[in-house]
Amino acid sequence: MTTDLGLLTTAAAKWDGMAAELKKVETRYGDTVQKITLNDAWNGVSAQAAHSRFDGTRYEYAAAQTQAKAVASLLRETHEKFSDLKKKLESARDDAIAAGMTVSEQGRVAFDWGKLTPAERSAYHHDPDGQKSISDAVTKWQQHIDDRVKAVAELDGNVKTALTRVSGDSNKDYLKGTDQTLDGFNAGAGGDLAANVKAAEQAAKDDKDAQTKPDGGVTVTGPDAGFKVSGTGYGKEGSVKAYADLFHATAKGSTDIGGMTLSGVDDWYGGARATANYGFTDKGLTGKAEVSAGVRALMEVREEYGVVGSYQRMEGFAGGEAAVSAGVGLEGVNAGAKAFAGAKATVAGGGEVAGIGAGGTAEGWAGAGAEAKVTFGKGDDGKFHIGGKVGVALGVGGSVGGEFTIDPDKVGNAFSGAADAVGDTAGSVKDTVVGWFD
Repeated sequence: MTTDLGLLTTAAAKWDGMAAELKKVETRYGDTVQKITLNDAWNGVSAQAAHSRFDGTRYEYAAAQTQAKAVASLLRETHEKFSDLKKKLESARDDAIAAGMTVSEQGRVAFDWGKLTPAERSAYHHDPDGQKSISDAVTKWQQHIDDRVKAVAELDGNVKTALTRVSGDSNKDYLKGTDQTLDGFNAGAGGDLAANVKAAEQAAKDDKDAQTKPDGGVTVTGPDAGFKVSGTGYGKEGSVKAYADLFHATAKGSTDIGGMTLSGVDDWYGGARATANYGFTDKGLTGKAEVSAGVRALMEVREEYGVVGSYQRMEGFAGGEAAVSAGVGLEGVNAGAKAFAGAKATVAGGGEVAGIGAGGTAEGWAGAGAEAKVTFGKGDDGKFHIGGKVGVALGVGGSVGGEFTIDPDKVGNAFSGAADAVGDTAGSVKDTVVGWFD
């Protein structure tokens, strides 16, 4: 109620002024720097490279103007809508007061007993119907004012969503000859509040659908880029994530044949990522950091029949990566470190019976690097893992690794079946075995 909403239009004028100054810079850049590549005085590979780079820079100057104008438009619309909602809130307060209510600075409504004569107050106190009518009136006016406040809060959230959207690179022309920056200015920025909110909601829905898609189908995303930071909280790890994805494509599916379930996944990714997690949670103390850039491919097939299962996996990677991790808690310990640059190919396989599995991996490396890892404890998949991996290469080399897994749920189900078959004794054994991993 006390905010100077006029600052929004003042800021909007500054953003329009910024767009005008950027236009001057773009024109000057085109007439001086970019102009060098637009005549026949300079030829060859270097001229072609410069021409492409200069086009990219000119594109960003233009995109910056579009983004600045969009922000200015959003701020003006925000001023208009906030001003309207503020008037409606003030009107609701005045109407409530005129109806015999009081409204605090915090928006709490109460009946104004001070406007009544002593006789009227006495009559209300001795009249149950009168007291109920007052209570109903207070509730009605409180809801009316709460609704006006809620409308302001919803608009505030929508404005934040819209400003966030227009300030992110839409990459609508990326790799088409002009847009050469994953996280540059937004050439697709629009200044309409409702349109931005609708687009953001649709993007969130599409992302959720992609993450929760049934087991089957193909998803393709990218290019995309971003930077996210979240601090530690009660029982929550802190994280830092930066990424520049060129593409990410995944195909997966499953089918049942004569009681056997066959499933497969094919995943391809190209780009660069850097992540870090740290903190103390109910799972213990953990810290890990990883950075990688390159192209990855993974193909995996799984077969399951009753309590028996197996898997085969092939992976390929070309690029560079480095990571370090350590964790200790009630559910186990883990530690590892790796650094690699070059290309590697991986084959892995394993099997599982009644929730107890074993598997191994072997990698061939062409490049330079080293890796060591040990795991003993419960993973994010709910299974207990016991294993390790070691590798080294200087030109040519590789790594080998092995792992045992225990799935408490499957172990419990297997022993439950046994218990049903042979009676209470096996049931007691089942409870004991499953209890080892609770």
